[in-house]
Amino acid sequence: MLALALTGAVSAAAVAAGYQSMAPTGQWYGKTFTGLPRGSHQIALTYDDGPNDPHTLRLLEIFAKHGIQATFFLIGRYVQQHPEIVREIVQAGHVVGNHTFKHPLLTFKSEAEIRQELSQCRSALQDAIGEPSNLFRPPFGGRRPAVLRVARELGLKSVLWSVTGYDWNAPPAEAIEHKVAGQIRGGDVILLHDGSHKQMGADRSQTVIATDHLIARYKAEGYEFVTIPQMMQKDSSSS
Repeated sequence: MLALALTGAVSAAAVAAGYQSMAPTGQWYGKTFTGLPRGSHQIALTYDDGPNDPHTLRLLEIFAKHGIQATFFLIGRYVQQHPEIVREIVQAGHVVGNHTFKHPLLTFKSEAEIRQELSQCRSALQDAIGEPSNLFRPPFGGRRPAVLRVARELGLKSVLWSVTGYDWNAPPAEAIEHKVAGQIRGGDVILLHDGSHKQMGADRSQTVIATDHLIARYKAEGYEFVTIPQMMQKDSSSS
């Protein structure tokens, strides 16, 4: 009986550890930024896996129309392919972050491989816009203590999310909007995708449409759209 109980406890612990390594708001393995306390009237739109031609540029048009800024977590190899898009993002007042060079699941990578992925993306951003970013988002949200430790050693702040539109498989815009709206509580970091880690040119037209509708909806409800650094500043000033 004791052996069975111990086996069950070990299994439960393993499941919990695995969950925490991927859960965006989990904090077992180190502190990450996932937004402000519920009830805040700030929202941060974030986009992963770009830059992506042409949909990143379509998003910039939407943001300009609404007069807001967002945060883009970019894949280094795509930055090298389209540095001009990265420059347009920054010139429009948006923020870019490090999303590794090739988008691997870092949970299963060695510390040397983790450091290489983050360093190569940092170099790609440096080459594209003249400076690196101090923001980092692990691909798939996958992390363990070593991932966050290497990020800190490189001067990076790790950012996850509290709301996702589940848009990586390009569902209809209405489905993306419904998923996001069902989770919004205020103070949220919203995860959407302007690209795909599988290939350049992925169709993100439905995410662009959903973004337009979500901004209009939540601006009308009195929410303020901010970048991750702006939200972090709010968090530090209120703590």
